[in-house]
Amino acid sequence: MSLSRRKDLLDRTFEVAIILKGLDGVLEVVGGLLLLLVTPATINRIAAALTEHELSQDPHDFLATHLLNTAHGLTRSSVLFGSLYLLSHGVVKIVLVVSLLRNKLWAYPWMIAFLLLFIAYQIYRIVLVPPSLGLALLTIFDLFVVWLTYREYQKQRQRLGAWRGTAERPAVR
Repeated sequence: MSLSRRKDLLDRTFEVAIILKGLDGVLEVVGGLLLLLVTPATINRIAAALTEHELSQDPHDFLATHLLNTAHGLTRSSVLFGSLYLLSHGVVKIVLVVSLLRNKLWAYPWMIAFLLLFIAYQIYRIVLVPPSLGLALLTIFDLFVVWLTYREYQKQRQRLGAWRGTAERPAVR
């Protein structure tokens, strides 16, 4: 981001949102790498250990039973798919965020397109799978980031256009 120009609240909000997306990308890469190293049997053991105490107190605990059921349903191919999904999604996010923070004009439309693809997928999940509050909030946040990115892209294009316009005009004497 250009430090020489004055930033308004939405400019700062854009930077914070993009940095959060970058941190999320880093966590996705770490999670994807961990999934490459862990077998479904290990995930089952970890889930059993994490839920053992809660289920001993309440055998019908919603979160614990769902975590355990999900872990039992994992296969090697589903873990590999999850790992590759997280790795690719995280790496793309990191590259785009770093490029946006460096004011690379090409990164703005790519970030918008990338987010819109995942928003479409999230809406698909909300419609077909029992909706979760977390996914709905993530979708709203992503829509807000798309709008902020579009707004910043327009500002960057105007700034670049103004700079080009003054650099290409001959000096009037």
